[in-house]
Amino acid sequence: MDFKQIQELIKMVNKSNIGEVTIEQKDFKVTVKQKEEPVQHVVAAAPAMAAAPVAPVAAAPATSAAAPEKPKAAPATADNLITIKSPMIGTFYRKSSPDKPNLVDVGSDIAPGSVLCIIEAMKLFNEIESEVKGRIVKVLVDDASPVEYDQPLFLVEPA
Repeated sequence: MDFKQIQELIKMVNKSNIGEVTIEQKDFKVTVKQKEEPVQHVVAAAPAMAAAPVAPVAAAPATSAAAPEKPKAAPATADNLITIKSPMIGTFYRKSSPDKPNLVDVGSDIAPGSVLCIIEAMKLFNEIESEVKGRIVKVLVDDASPVEYDQPLFLVEPA
């Protein structure tokens, strides 16, 4: 089971009335539990599977109603800011290693493909890349903090 399939499973459980789902394959087990509030937890007890880095996706402009849904970033209502959200649960890091500078800071200009942060999940370090062009307005998570799926990470002023 790859990362995209796990994400789809989480979405399906979130939209349904199912409280818990467990899937087991050979040496891999995934359990998705749903709490009262809409937060998902994925627990995996298996050797780390190889997963490609996953990047957050930019939201479509409000005028384009026919555009496909892109859940990783959503425009903020009042300030016309884009919220970049976590594509997975894990530990959020602002630096690629402890002795390096932050990947982005408030005021940093970003472009599609710019690495914004690192999220460690199941001993894998995933570079989270920007899908929008703009400027970082606010960093919403502290370094080395745990993050949930779809948790806001950055506010970006689109360019």
